[in-house]
Amino acid sequence: MTILLVGLVVLATHALEAVTGFGCTVLALPLVTALLGLREGVMVLTILAWVLALYIVVSKRRNLDLRRFAVIVAFVLSGLPVGMYLFRTADAQPLKRVLAVFIVLAAAAQLLFLLKGKPWKPPRVIGYLILVAGGVVHGLFSSGGPLVVLYASSALPEKGTFRATLCLLWLTLNSIIIGSYLAAGSLTPKISLETAALLPFLVLGIFIGERLHERVQPRAFSAVVFSTLLATGVVMLLMK
Repeated sequence: MTILLVGLVVLATHALEAVTGFGCTVLALPLVTALLGLREGVMVLTILAWVLALYIVVSKRRNLDLRRFAVIVAFVLSGLPVGMYLFRTADAQPLKRVLAVFIVLAAAAQLLFLLKGKPWKPPRVIGYLILVAGGVVHGLFSSGGPLVVLYASSALPEKGTFRATLCLLWLTLNSIIIGSYLAAGSLTPKISLETAALLPFLVLGIFIGERLHERVQPRAFSAVVFSTLLATGVVMLLMK
C-alpha cells in the first residue's frame, strides 16, 4: 500500500515535470517523505528525477541550449557543495521557510506580469545570485528548481529548450548527488528495491507529460510554469 501511494504521487508529479522540466521532487517531497522517511524519500526521489531527466535529455537533445546551460551550471555548481554539506550537518528548516516565502512572492509577481504582457526579466547580477542560491537549495533538498526557474524562464523562453536544458541541469546535479550517496554507502538494498518498484509509475507519468507538453501553447506554458512554481513555494511553506 505504501508503494502504491508513493507511486501515485510519483506519477502525478513526474508527469508535471515531463511537461515543464521541473517541480517533481519538491512537489512529491511532503507525501513521499511522510511515507518513506526524510532521507530515504529524498534519495528515492533524486534517483527517479535523474531517470526522468536522462530520458528528456536523450530524447530531446536537439532542443538543448548548451551555451545557456554552461552559464546556469557554473553558478549552480558553486552553491551545490554548500547545500550538500548543510544536508548532512544543519537544520534546514529556517532556510526552507524563507525560501518558500520568496518563491511564492516571486511566482505570484511573475503571474501578474504575465497577465499584463510578459514576465519580468531579472538583472543579470540578480539572476546569477539566484542561480547560486539554487545550487545551495538543490544540495539540501534535491529541488533547486524553483530558483533556477526564475532565471531560466526569461533566459530560455522557448518551451522545448526550457524543458530540455533544465533537465540537463538536473541530470548533472543529481549525478553528483547520487555519486555522493554511493560514496557514503547510503543507497541500501531497501532503497534500490523501492526505487525499482516505482519505475512503472514514472514511465506512465512520462507518457502523460509528453502528450500534454506537445499540446500546450507558449503563453499557456508560461502560465503553467509560474503556477507550478507558486504551488512549489506553497508546498515548501507547508512542509514540516
